[in-house]
Amino acid sequence: MANQRIQMFQVKRIIELRASKKSNRFIARILGISRNTLDSYLKQLSSHNPDLSSFSSWTEEQLNQLLNPPSIEVPASHRELYALFPDYPKELARVGVSRMTLWTEYCLKHPAGLGYRHFCYHFRLWQASQKVTMHLEHKAGDKLFVDFAGDKLYLTDIETGQLIPVEFFVAILPCSQLTYAQCVMSQRKEDFILALSNALAYYGGVPQAIVPDNLKAAVTKADRYEPEINQTLADFASHYGTCIFPARSRKPKDKALAENAVNILYGRIYAPLRNRIFHSLEEINAAVRDLLEIHNDAQQKGKESSRRERFIELEQSALMPLPSQHYQLKKFSLSKVHPNGHATLKEDKHYYSVPYRLTGKQVKLIYTNESVEIYHNHQRVACHERLITKGRYTTLKEHLHPSHQWINSWSPIFFEEQANKIGPNTRLAIDEILRLRIYPEQAYRSCVGVLGLAKRYSAQRLEDACERALYYKHISVTLIKSILDRELDRIQLIDEEITVTDPDGAPRPIIPLHDNIRGAESYQ
Repeated sequence: MANQRIQMFQVKRIIELRASKKSNRFIARILGISRNTLDSYLKQLSSHNPDLSSFSSWTEEQLNQLLNPPSIEVPASHRELYALFPDYPKELARVGVSRMTLWTEYCLKHPAGLGYRHFCYHFRLWQASQKVTMHLEHKAGDKLFVDFAGDKLYLTDIETGQLIPVEFFVAILPCSQLTYAQCVMSQRKEDFILALSNALAYYGGVPQAIVPDNLKAAVTKADRYEPEINQTLADFASHYGTCIFPARSRKPKDKALAENAVNILYGRIYAPLRNRIFHSLEEINAAVRDLLEIHNDAQQKGKESSRRERFIELEQSALMPLPSQHYQLKKFSLSKVHPNGHATLKEDKHYYSVPYRLTGKQVKLIYTNESVEIYHNHQRVACHERLITKGRYTTLKEHLHPSHQWINSWSPIFFEEQANKIGPNTRLAIDEILRLRIYPEQAYRSCVGVLGLAKRYSAQRLEDACERALYYKHISVTLIKSILDRELDRIQLIDEEITVTDPDGAPRPIIPLHDNIRGAESYQ
């Protein structure tokens, strides 16, 4: 026994060291045990509960009973009976088979066998030797067990009378056993998150962990030790500051209280509602809520208080506070940033800008009905209002490359302001270009072409060239550039036209003299 007590002390020490994040190598060296022995203990403990911290309050005797279940000495007179026991669990799982059934069959083969009471006593001893059921001590505010009932309630279509099945969601705080329940249309994550959020609002606080079943709305990939949590549920847990701790697959004892709560509510909610007709979720949930309050306010059997009284006394203050904002269901999408600096929200086929440095990178879009947040390497790089317009762009100027920011700011007012900085003739030339072009994009490119000449030739020369172009009453980038190339802007314009009178008395303007203008002698 002394050796066993030392061994159990080592087990408790293993649990303490693992809780403080010590490595297996360190633990084995400190305790002076082999790695294989350590791995064996950890594996055996994890098979009962992957959360080793749950064993921290256990005594050495409890650990010894868990790890070394008592072996029983079978009297020779009972060996035939004990040989039957391994088949009994499978038989008891069949419909209609009870211990009385098995005892009756036993007596037919062994008329001088044990009576029913001693038969059950030895069967319980055998069960205890085969498997130890964990004794769970539930702390206030520690966990919330959630589950969907196997049986459904029904709505009735008001027009056709067709029955529409609805899911029955149940949540229970194990310390006080205060229960929450409501109906939802499905077990999909949208309905599951809604019911879970309503449950936390009903309790007015948040537990340290939420224990769901391995349903698809909660678990992406089931695993005995490290189940993969659904991304939406993980985000929900982050919003409420709690964690998700799924029950082991096909291990109903991990959430036995939730299973038991469902069975109780079958009698206290299903039965009273069996003959009532409901046409909407609002109607059926109002009826469920009334019966739920009766259930929570009723005195529990064997106890001096109700579930609600125990909740107020023991558990209400132990819950973490609710966040200030109600959780909004989020969806997730991946996108590669296009060369134009936008990422695609595939559901809407809408494009949202991101900083231009992320062009070609993969980003994650997290979106609700109202907003779209874009992340790269777990950092938020953009936030937009969600617009459900197919094929359109939502762009923030600061996200664009400097050259693109210039293009994005194009407008008639923009080009007029730029022209004013050069001079009044340039402003008049820009106004004329904007007036003559049918398509704004075409006019903008012409304006860029005109204003760009100031860098090549100087602002003063462009101003003079625009003056001459206005004089010719034909404004274009080609004409203004030609004037600058030929240096016609350096020749002073004549304020008034010199005219001569034709023989018929009509005035005719005289073309001004210029080195580049050939006279009549060139055509003789």
